[in-house]
Amino acid sequence: MTDTPTKQEIQSKNDNVPAATPVEQKKNNRNDRKRNRRGDSKNLERDSDWQERVVQIRRVSKTVKGGKKMSFRAIVVVGNEKGQVGVGVGKAGDVIGAVRKGVSDGKKNLVRVPLTPNNSIPTLSLGRDGAANVLIRPAAPGTGVIAGGSIRTVLELAGIKNVLAKRLGSKTPLNNARAAMVALAQLRTHKSVSRERGISLEQLYS
Repeated sequence: MTDTPTKQEIQSKNDNVPAATPVEQKKNNRNDRKRNRRGDSKNLERDSDWQERVVQIRRVSKTVKGGKKMSFRAIVVVGNEKGQVGVGVGKAGDVIGAVRKGVSDGKKNLVRVPLTPNNSIPTLSLGRDGAANVLIRPAAPGTGVIAGGSIRTVLELAGIKNVLAKRLGSKTPLNNARAAMVALAQLRTHKSVSRERGISLEQLYS
């Protein structure tokens, strides 16, 4: 018959196991932190309320040695309707791949837009990209988004609900979207301007 170990023997074996050194404890803590960070970033990406809208999908071609190589180009606007918006362009052999690349490109080129309590912009702004000029003007509550084409998509995904916009010049959707992004990037609040100039808000308005 085999002798089964008693509780005292098991406890003595556990007591003889060497404890983890401080260096090993630090490594374990670092690994736990990395796991937590990875999990938190994944949860944030899942819980984020980013919206994606495709502005245009075109079939383009590139002339190569053997002939023409056909592909698709997608213009995508990405925003969270909370003051962040971006415009991206993606090219791929299929539409789904082009849209996916456009979304990732748009998230790399995000612009933060200062919003007023009435979900409008603080000041007038003029943006230009190529031959496209876009004029954006603040509006009173209840006005809505008075804009057209790709400019309207950019303003809506930025979270602006009361604004007047006018397209001046080119009708190209990509240039208009980028011009709207330039105009939004130039926006500054009155507090930031007074802080930069070193004066009070009363002096700024006077």
